[in-house]
Amino acid sequence: MIRDGKPYKDYADFLAEHFEGKVQKLSVDAGLGCPNRDGTLGTGGCSYCINRSFSPDYCRELDSVASQIEAGKRFFARKYPQMRYLAYFQAYTGTHASLDRLMSMYEEAVAQDGVVGLVVGTRPDCVPDSLLDYLEELSRRTFVMIEYGAESSHDRTLAAVNRCHTWTDVTDAVHRTASRGVHTGLHLILGLPGESRDDMLLTVDRVSELPVEVVKFHQLQLLKGTRILRQVNAGEIDICRWTLDEYIDLCASIVLRMDPRIAIDRFTSQSPEDMLEWPRWGVKNYQFMQMLGKRLASMRQV
Repeated sequence: MIRDGKPYKDYADFLAEHFEGKVQKLSVDAGLGCPNRDGTLGTGGCSYCINRSFSPDYCRELDSVASQIEAGKRFFARKYPQMRYLAYFQAYTGTHASLDRLMSMYEEAVAQDGVVGLVVGTRPDCVPDSLLDYLEELSRRTFVMIEYGAESSHDRTLAAVNRCHTWTDVTDAVHRTASRGVHTGLHLILGLPGESRDDMLLTVDRVSELPVEVVKFHQLQLLKGTRILRQVNAGEIDICRWTLDEYIDLCASIVLRMDPRIAIDRFTSQSPEDMLEWPRWGVKNYQFMQMLGKRLASMRQV
């Protein structure tokens, strides 16, 4: 279902297929860490990552799951008093713990008043079948979605940024999850080192072949203190230094290329100004979407 004359299905459209009224994700930091940092799968983490760049202020891992959800509800209730919520285990790897611990946290989250479902962000190599067995059962009681960090379909790129997984890991996790009836999404980064425009569009083609329902894109951001920024500054790697107009053009091409059954959640991410080195385009997300809409409209008129 595509509403309001938009040229593609967005996340609001996806939510409208499953809920009535406004539904908002509430981030939860369960303090789970990352297997690509603690030696389980690798060390050092992804070269571009600083987790606190996308964690909201109300999210503190020292607080209980219930306390974080209540803090998030207070944050949003001032503007949307009738809002309902999806508990979003966003920080680091939301499945990196024992099954018993994960079950306890997820059950605590979905038991909170106003919470109508669960969204878990994780890696494709960190979801065993035993966890999927539980999530399949939970999905019969409430909305459940797993968002997998895929980032790229090219193994050379994944190795270059120290992801410590492969595209085969992604496709395997997606198929195993979707086959259980659990909603499935992917996260992708545009502009990773060594990737051309054609490489990125090939990833879009490969994603379109998978049983995913939602895809998030965002531009590569060079954050202060990251390994990738040091590598770029030292001339060790090269990245696409898009202008805003060039990035809008890429995103328009993605809209036209993506299977229309898949909802596109976003195209940009905004890290705190004091952490961000590049790009500094100076536009808010809503402004970017307006520009993208105009670009798509002009392309349809040609």
